Amino acid sequence: MTATPRVRVARRPVHGVLLLDKPLGLSSNDALQKVKWLLRAEKAGHTGTLDPLATGVLPLCFGSATKFSQLHLDADKTYLAVARLGVKTSTGDAEGDVIETRPVQVSAEQVAAVEKRFTGPIQQVPPMYSALKKDGKPLYEYARAGVEIERPARNVEIFELKVALAQAESAPEAIEIVAKCSKGTYIRTLGEDIGEALGCGAHLTALRRIATGDFGIAQCVTLAALEAMTEDQRLDCLLPVDALLAQHMHVMLDTQNAGRFLSGVRRRGEWPDAAHVAVYGDSPATLLGTAQVKDGELIPGRLLSPLDIGQILAQAQKAESLSI
Repeated sequence: MTATPRVRVARRPVHGVLLLDKPLGLSSNDALQKVKWLLRAEKAGHTGTLDPLATGVLPLCFGSATKFSQLHLDADKTYLAVARLGVKTSTGDAEGDVIETRPVQVSAEQVAAVEKRFTGPIQQVPPMYSALKKDGKPLYEYARAGVEIERPARNVEIFELKVALAQAESAPEAIEIVAKCSKGTYIRTLGEDIGEALGCGAHLTALRRIATGDFGIAQCVTLAALEAMTEDQRLDCLLPVDALLAQHMHVMLDTQNAGRFLSGVRRRGEWPDAAHVAVYGDSPATLLGTAQVKDGELIPGRLLSPLDIGQILAQAQKAESLSI
């Protein structure tokens, strides 16, 4: 029997950010590779992973956007989770084995109390089933081997927290958690800790990221929707590269200064000091890169190459022509 030859995808330069509503059961990298294939993109990366059992906002970066993806790792995140009360598992979620069951007697007053207790700066002990490393090996590898590693508590912050008694088909005694939190917060651990504070233990049965930084779930596109689109429609889903720099101060340079800035040369001007600056050229108007301003001096950071800039302008022109 003759094997069917694999079709080689012709890659192309693609620049921008795609906000994916990651589906259940797919790893972040698998989702990235599927979208990269659909866009036929040469270069791609993401801004932090979501567990396979989690769904929701996953910003995917293509082309020159990958230069700035690291900036988004520190962004605040907002999650919607459901935790089943009275049952603890080895992993803190529905994937693990049940290790303890307890009766549930929880009042609305108790829920209000734990909501207040876990809002603000808190400490968390990272779970064993996590990608944190000890001696170069992820903790989950130790956990699977039955080895418990001592983990120091870490400081995180829960900026906003709402906890409510809920009922789910698979979890008749449950709580719904909506948490806006800082980088490094483990929602599984938050659910477990809230369960302990309620006196019955808990584990997550559902987890959805509904916002990361300035990006919300309403802006996202599903993988199924992307698969049903034409190539041009998929490109239309891309946000510009500077969508990752929304909180940066903007500086515009004329043609002469833009050229020198792209060569890594500092420029002087009447700008206020700023740690995070997005720098643009004015002819044509396009992103050049990032910088910082100190004592009136614009100091280059991550810069786009002239090739990147040319491709971004060509991509924008093509999109504009198709919309006419």
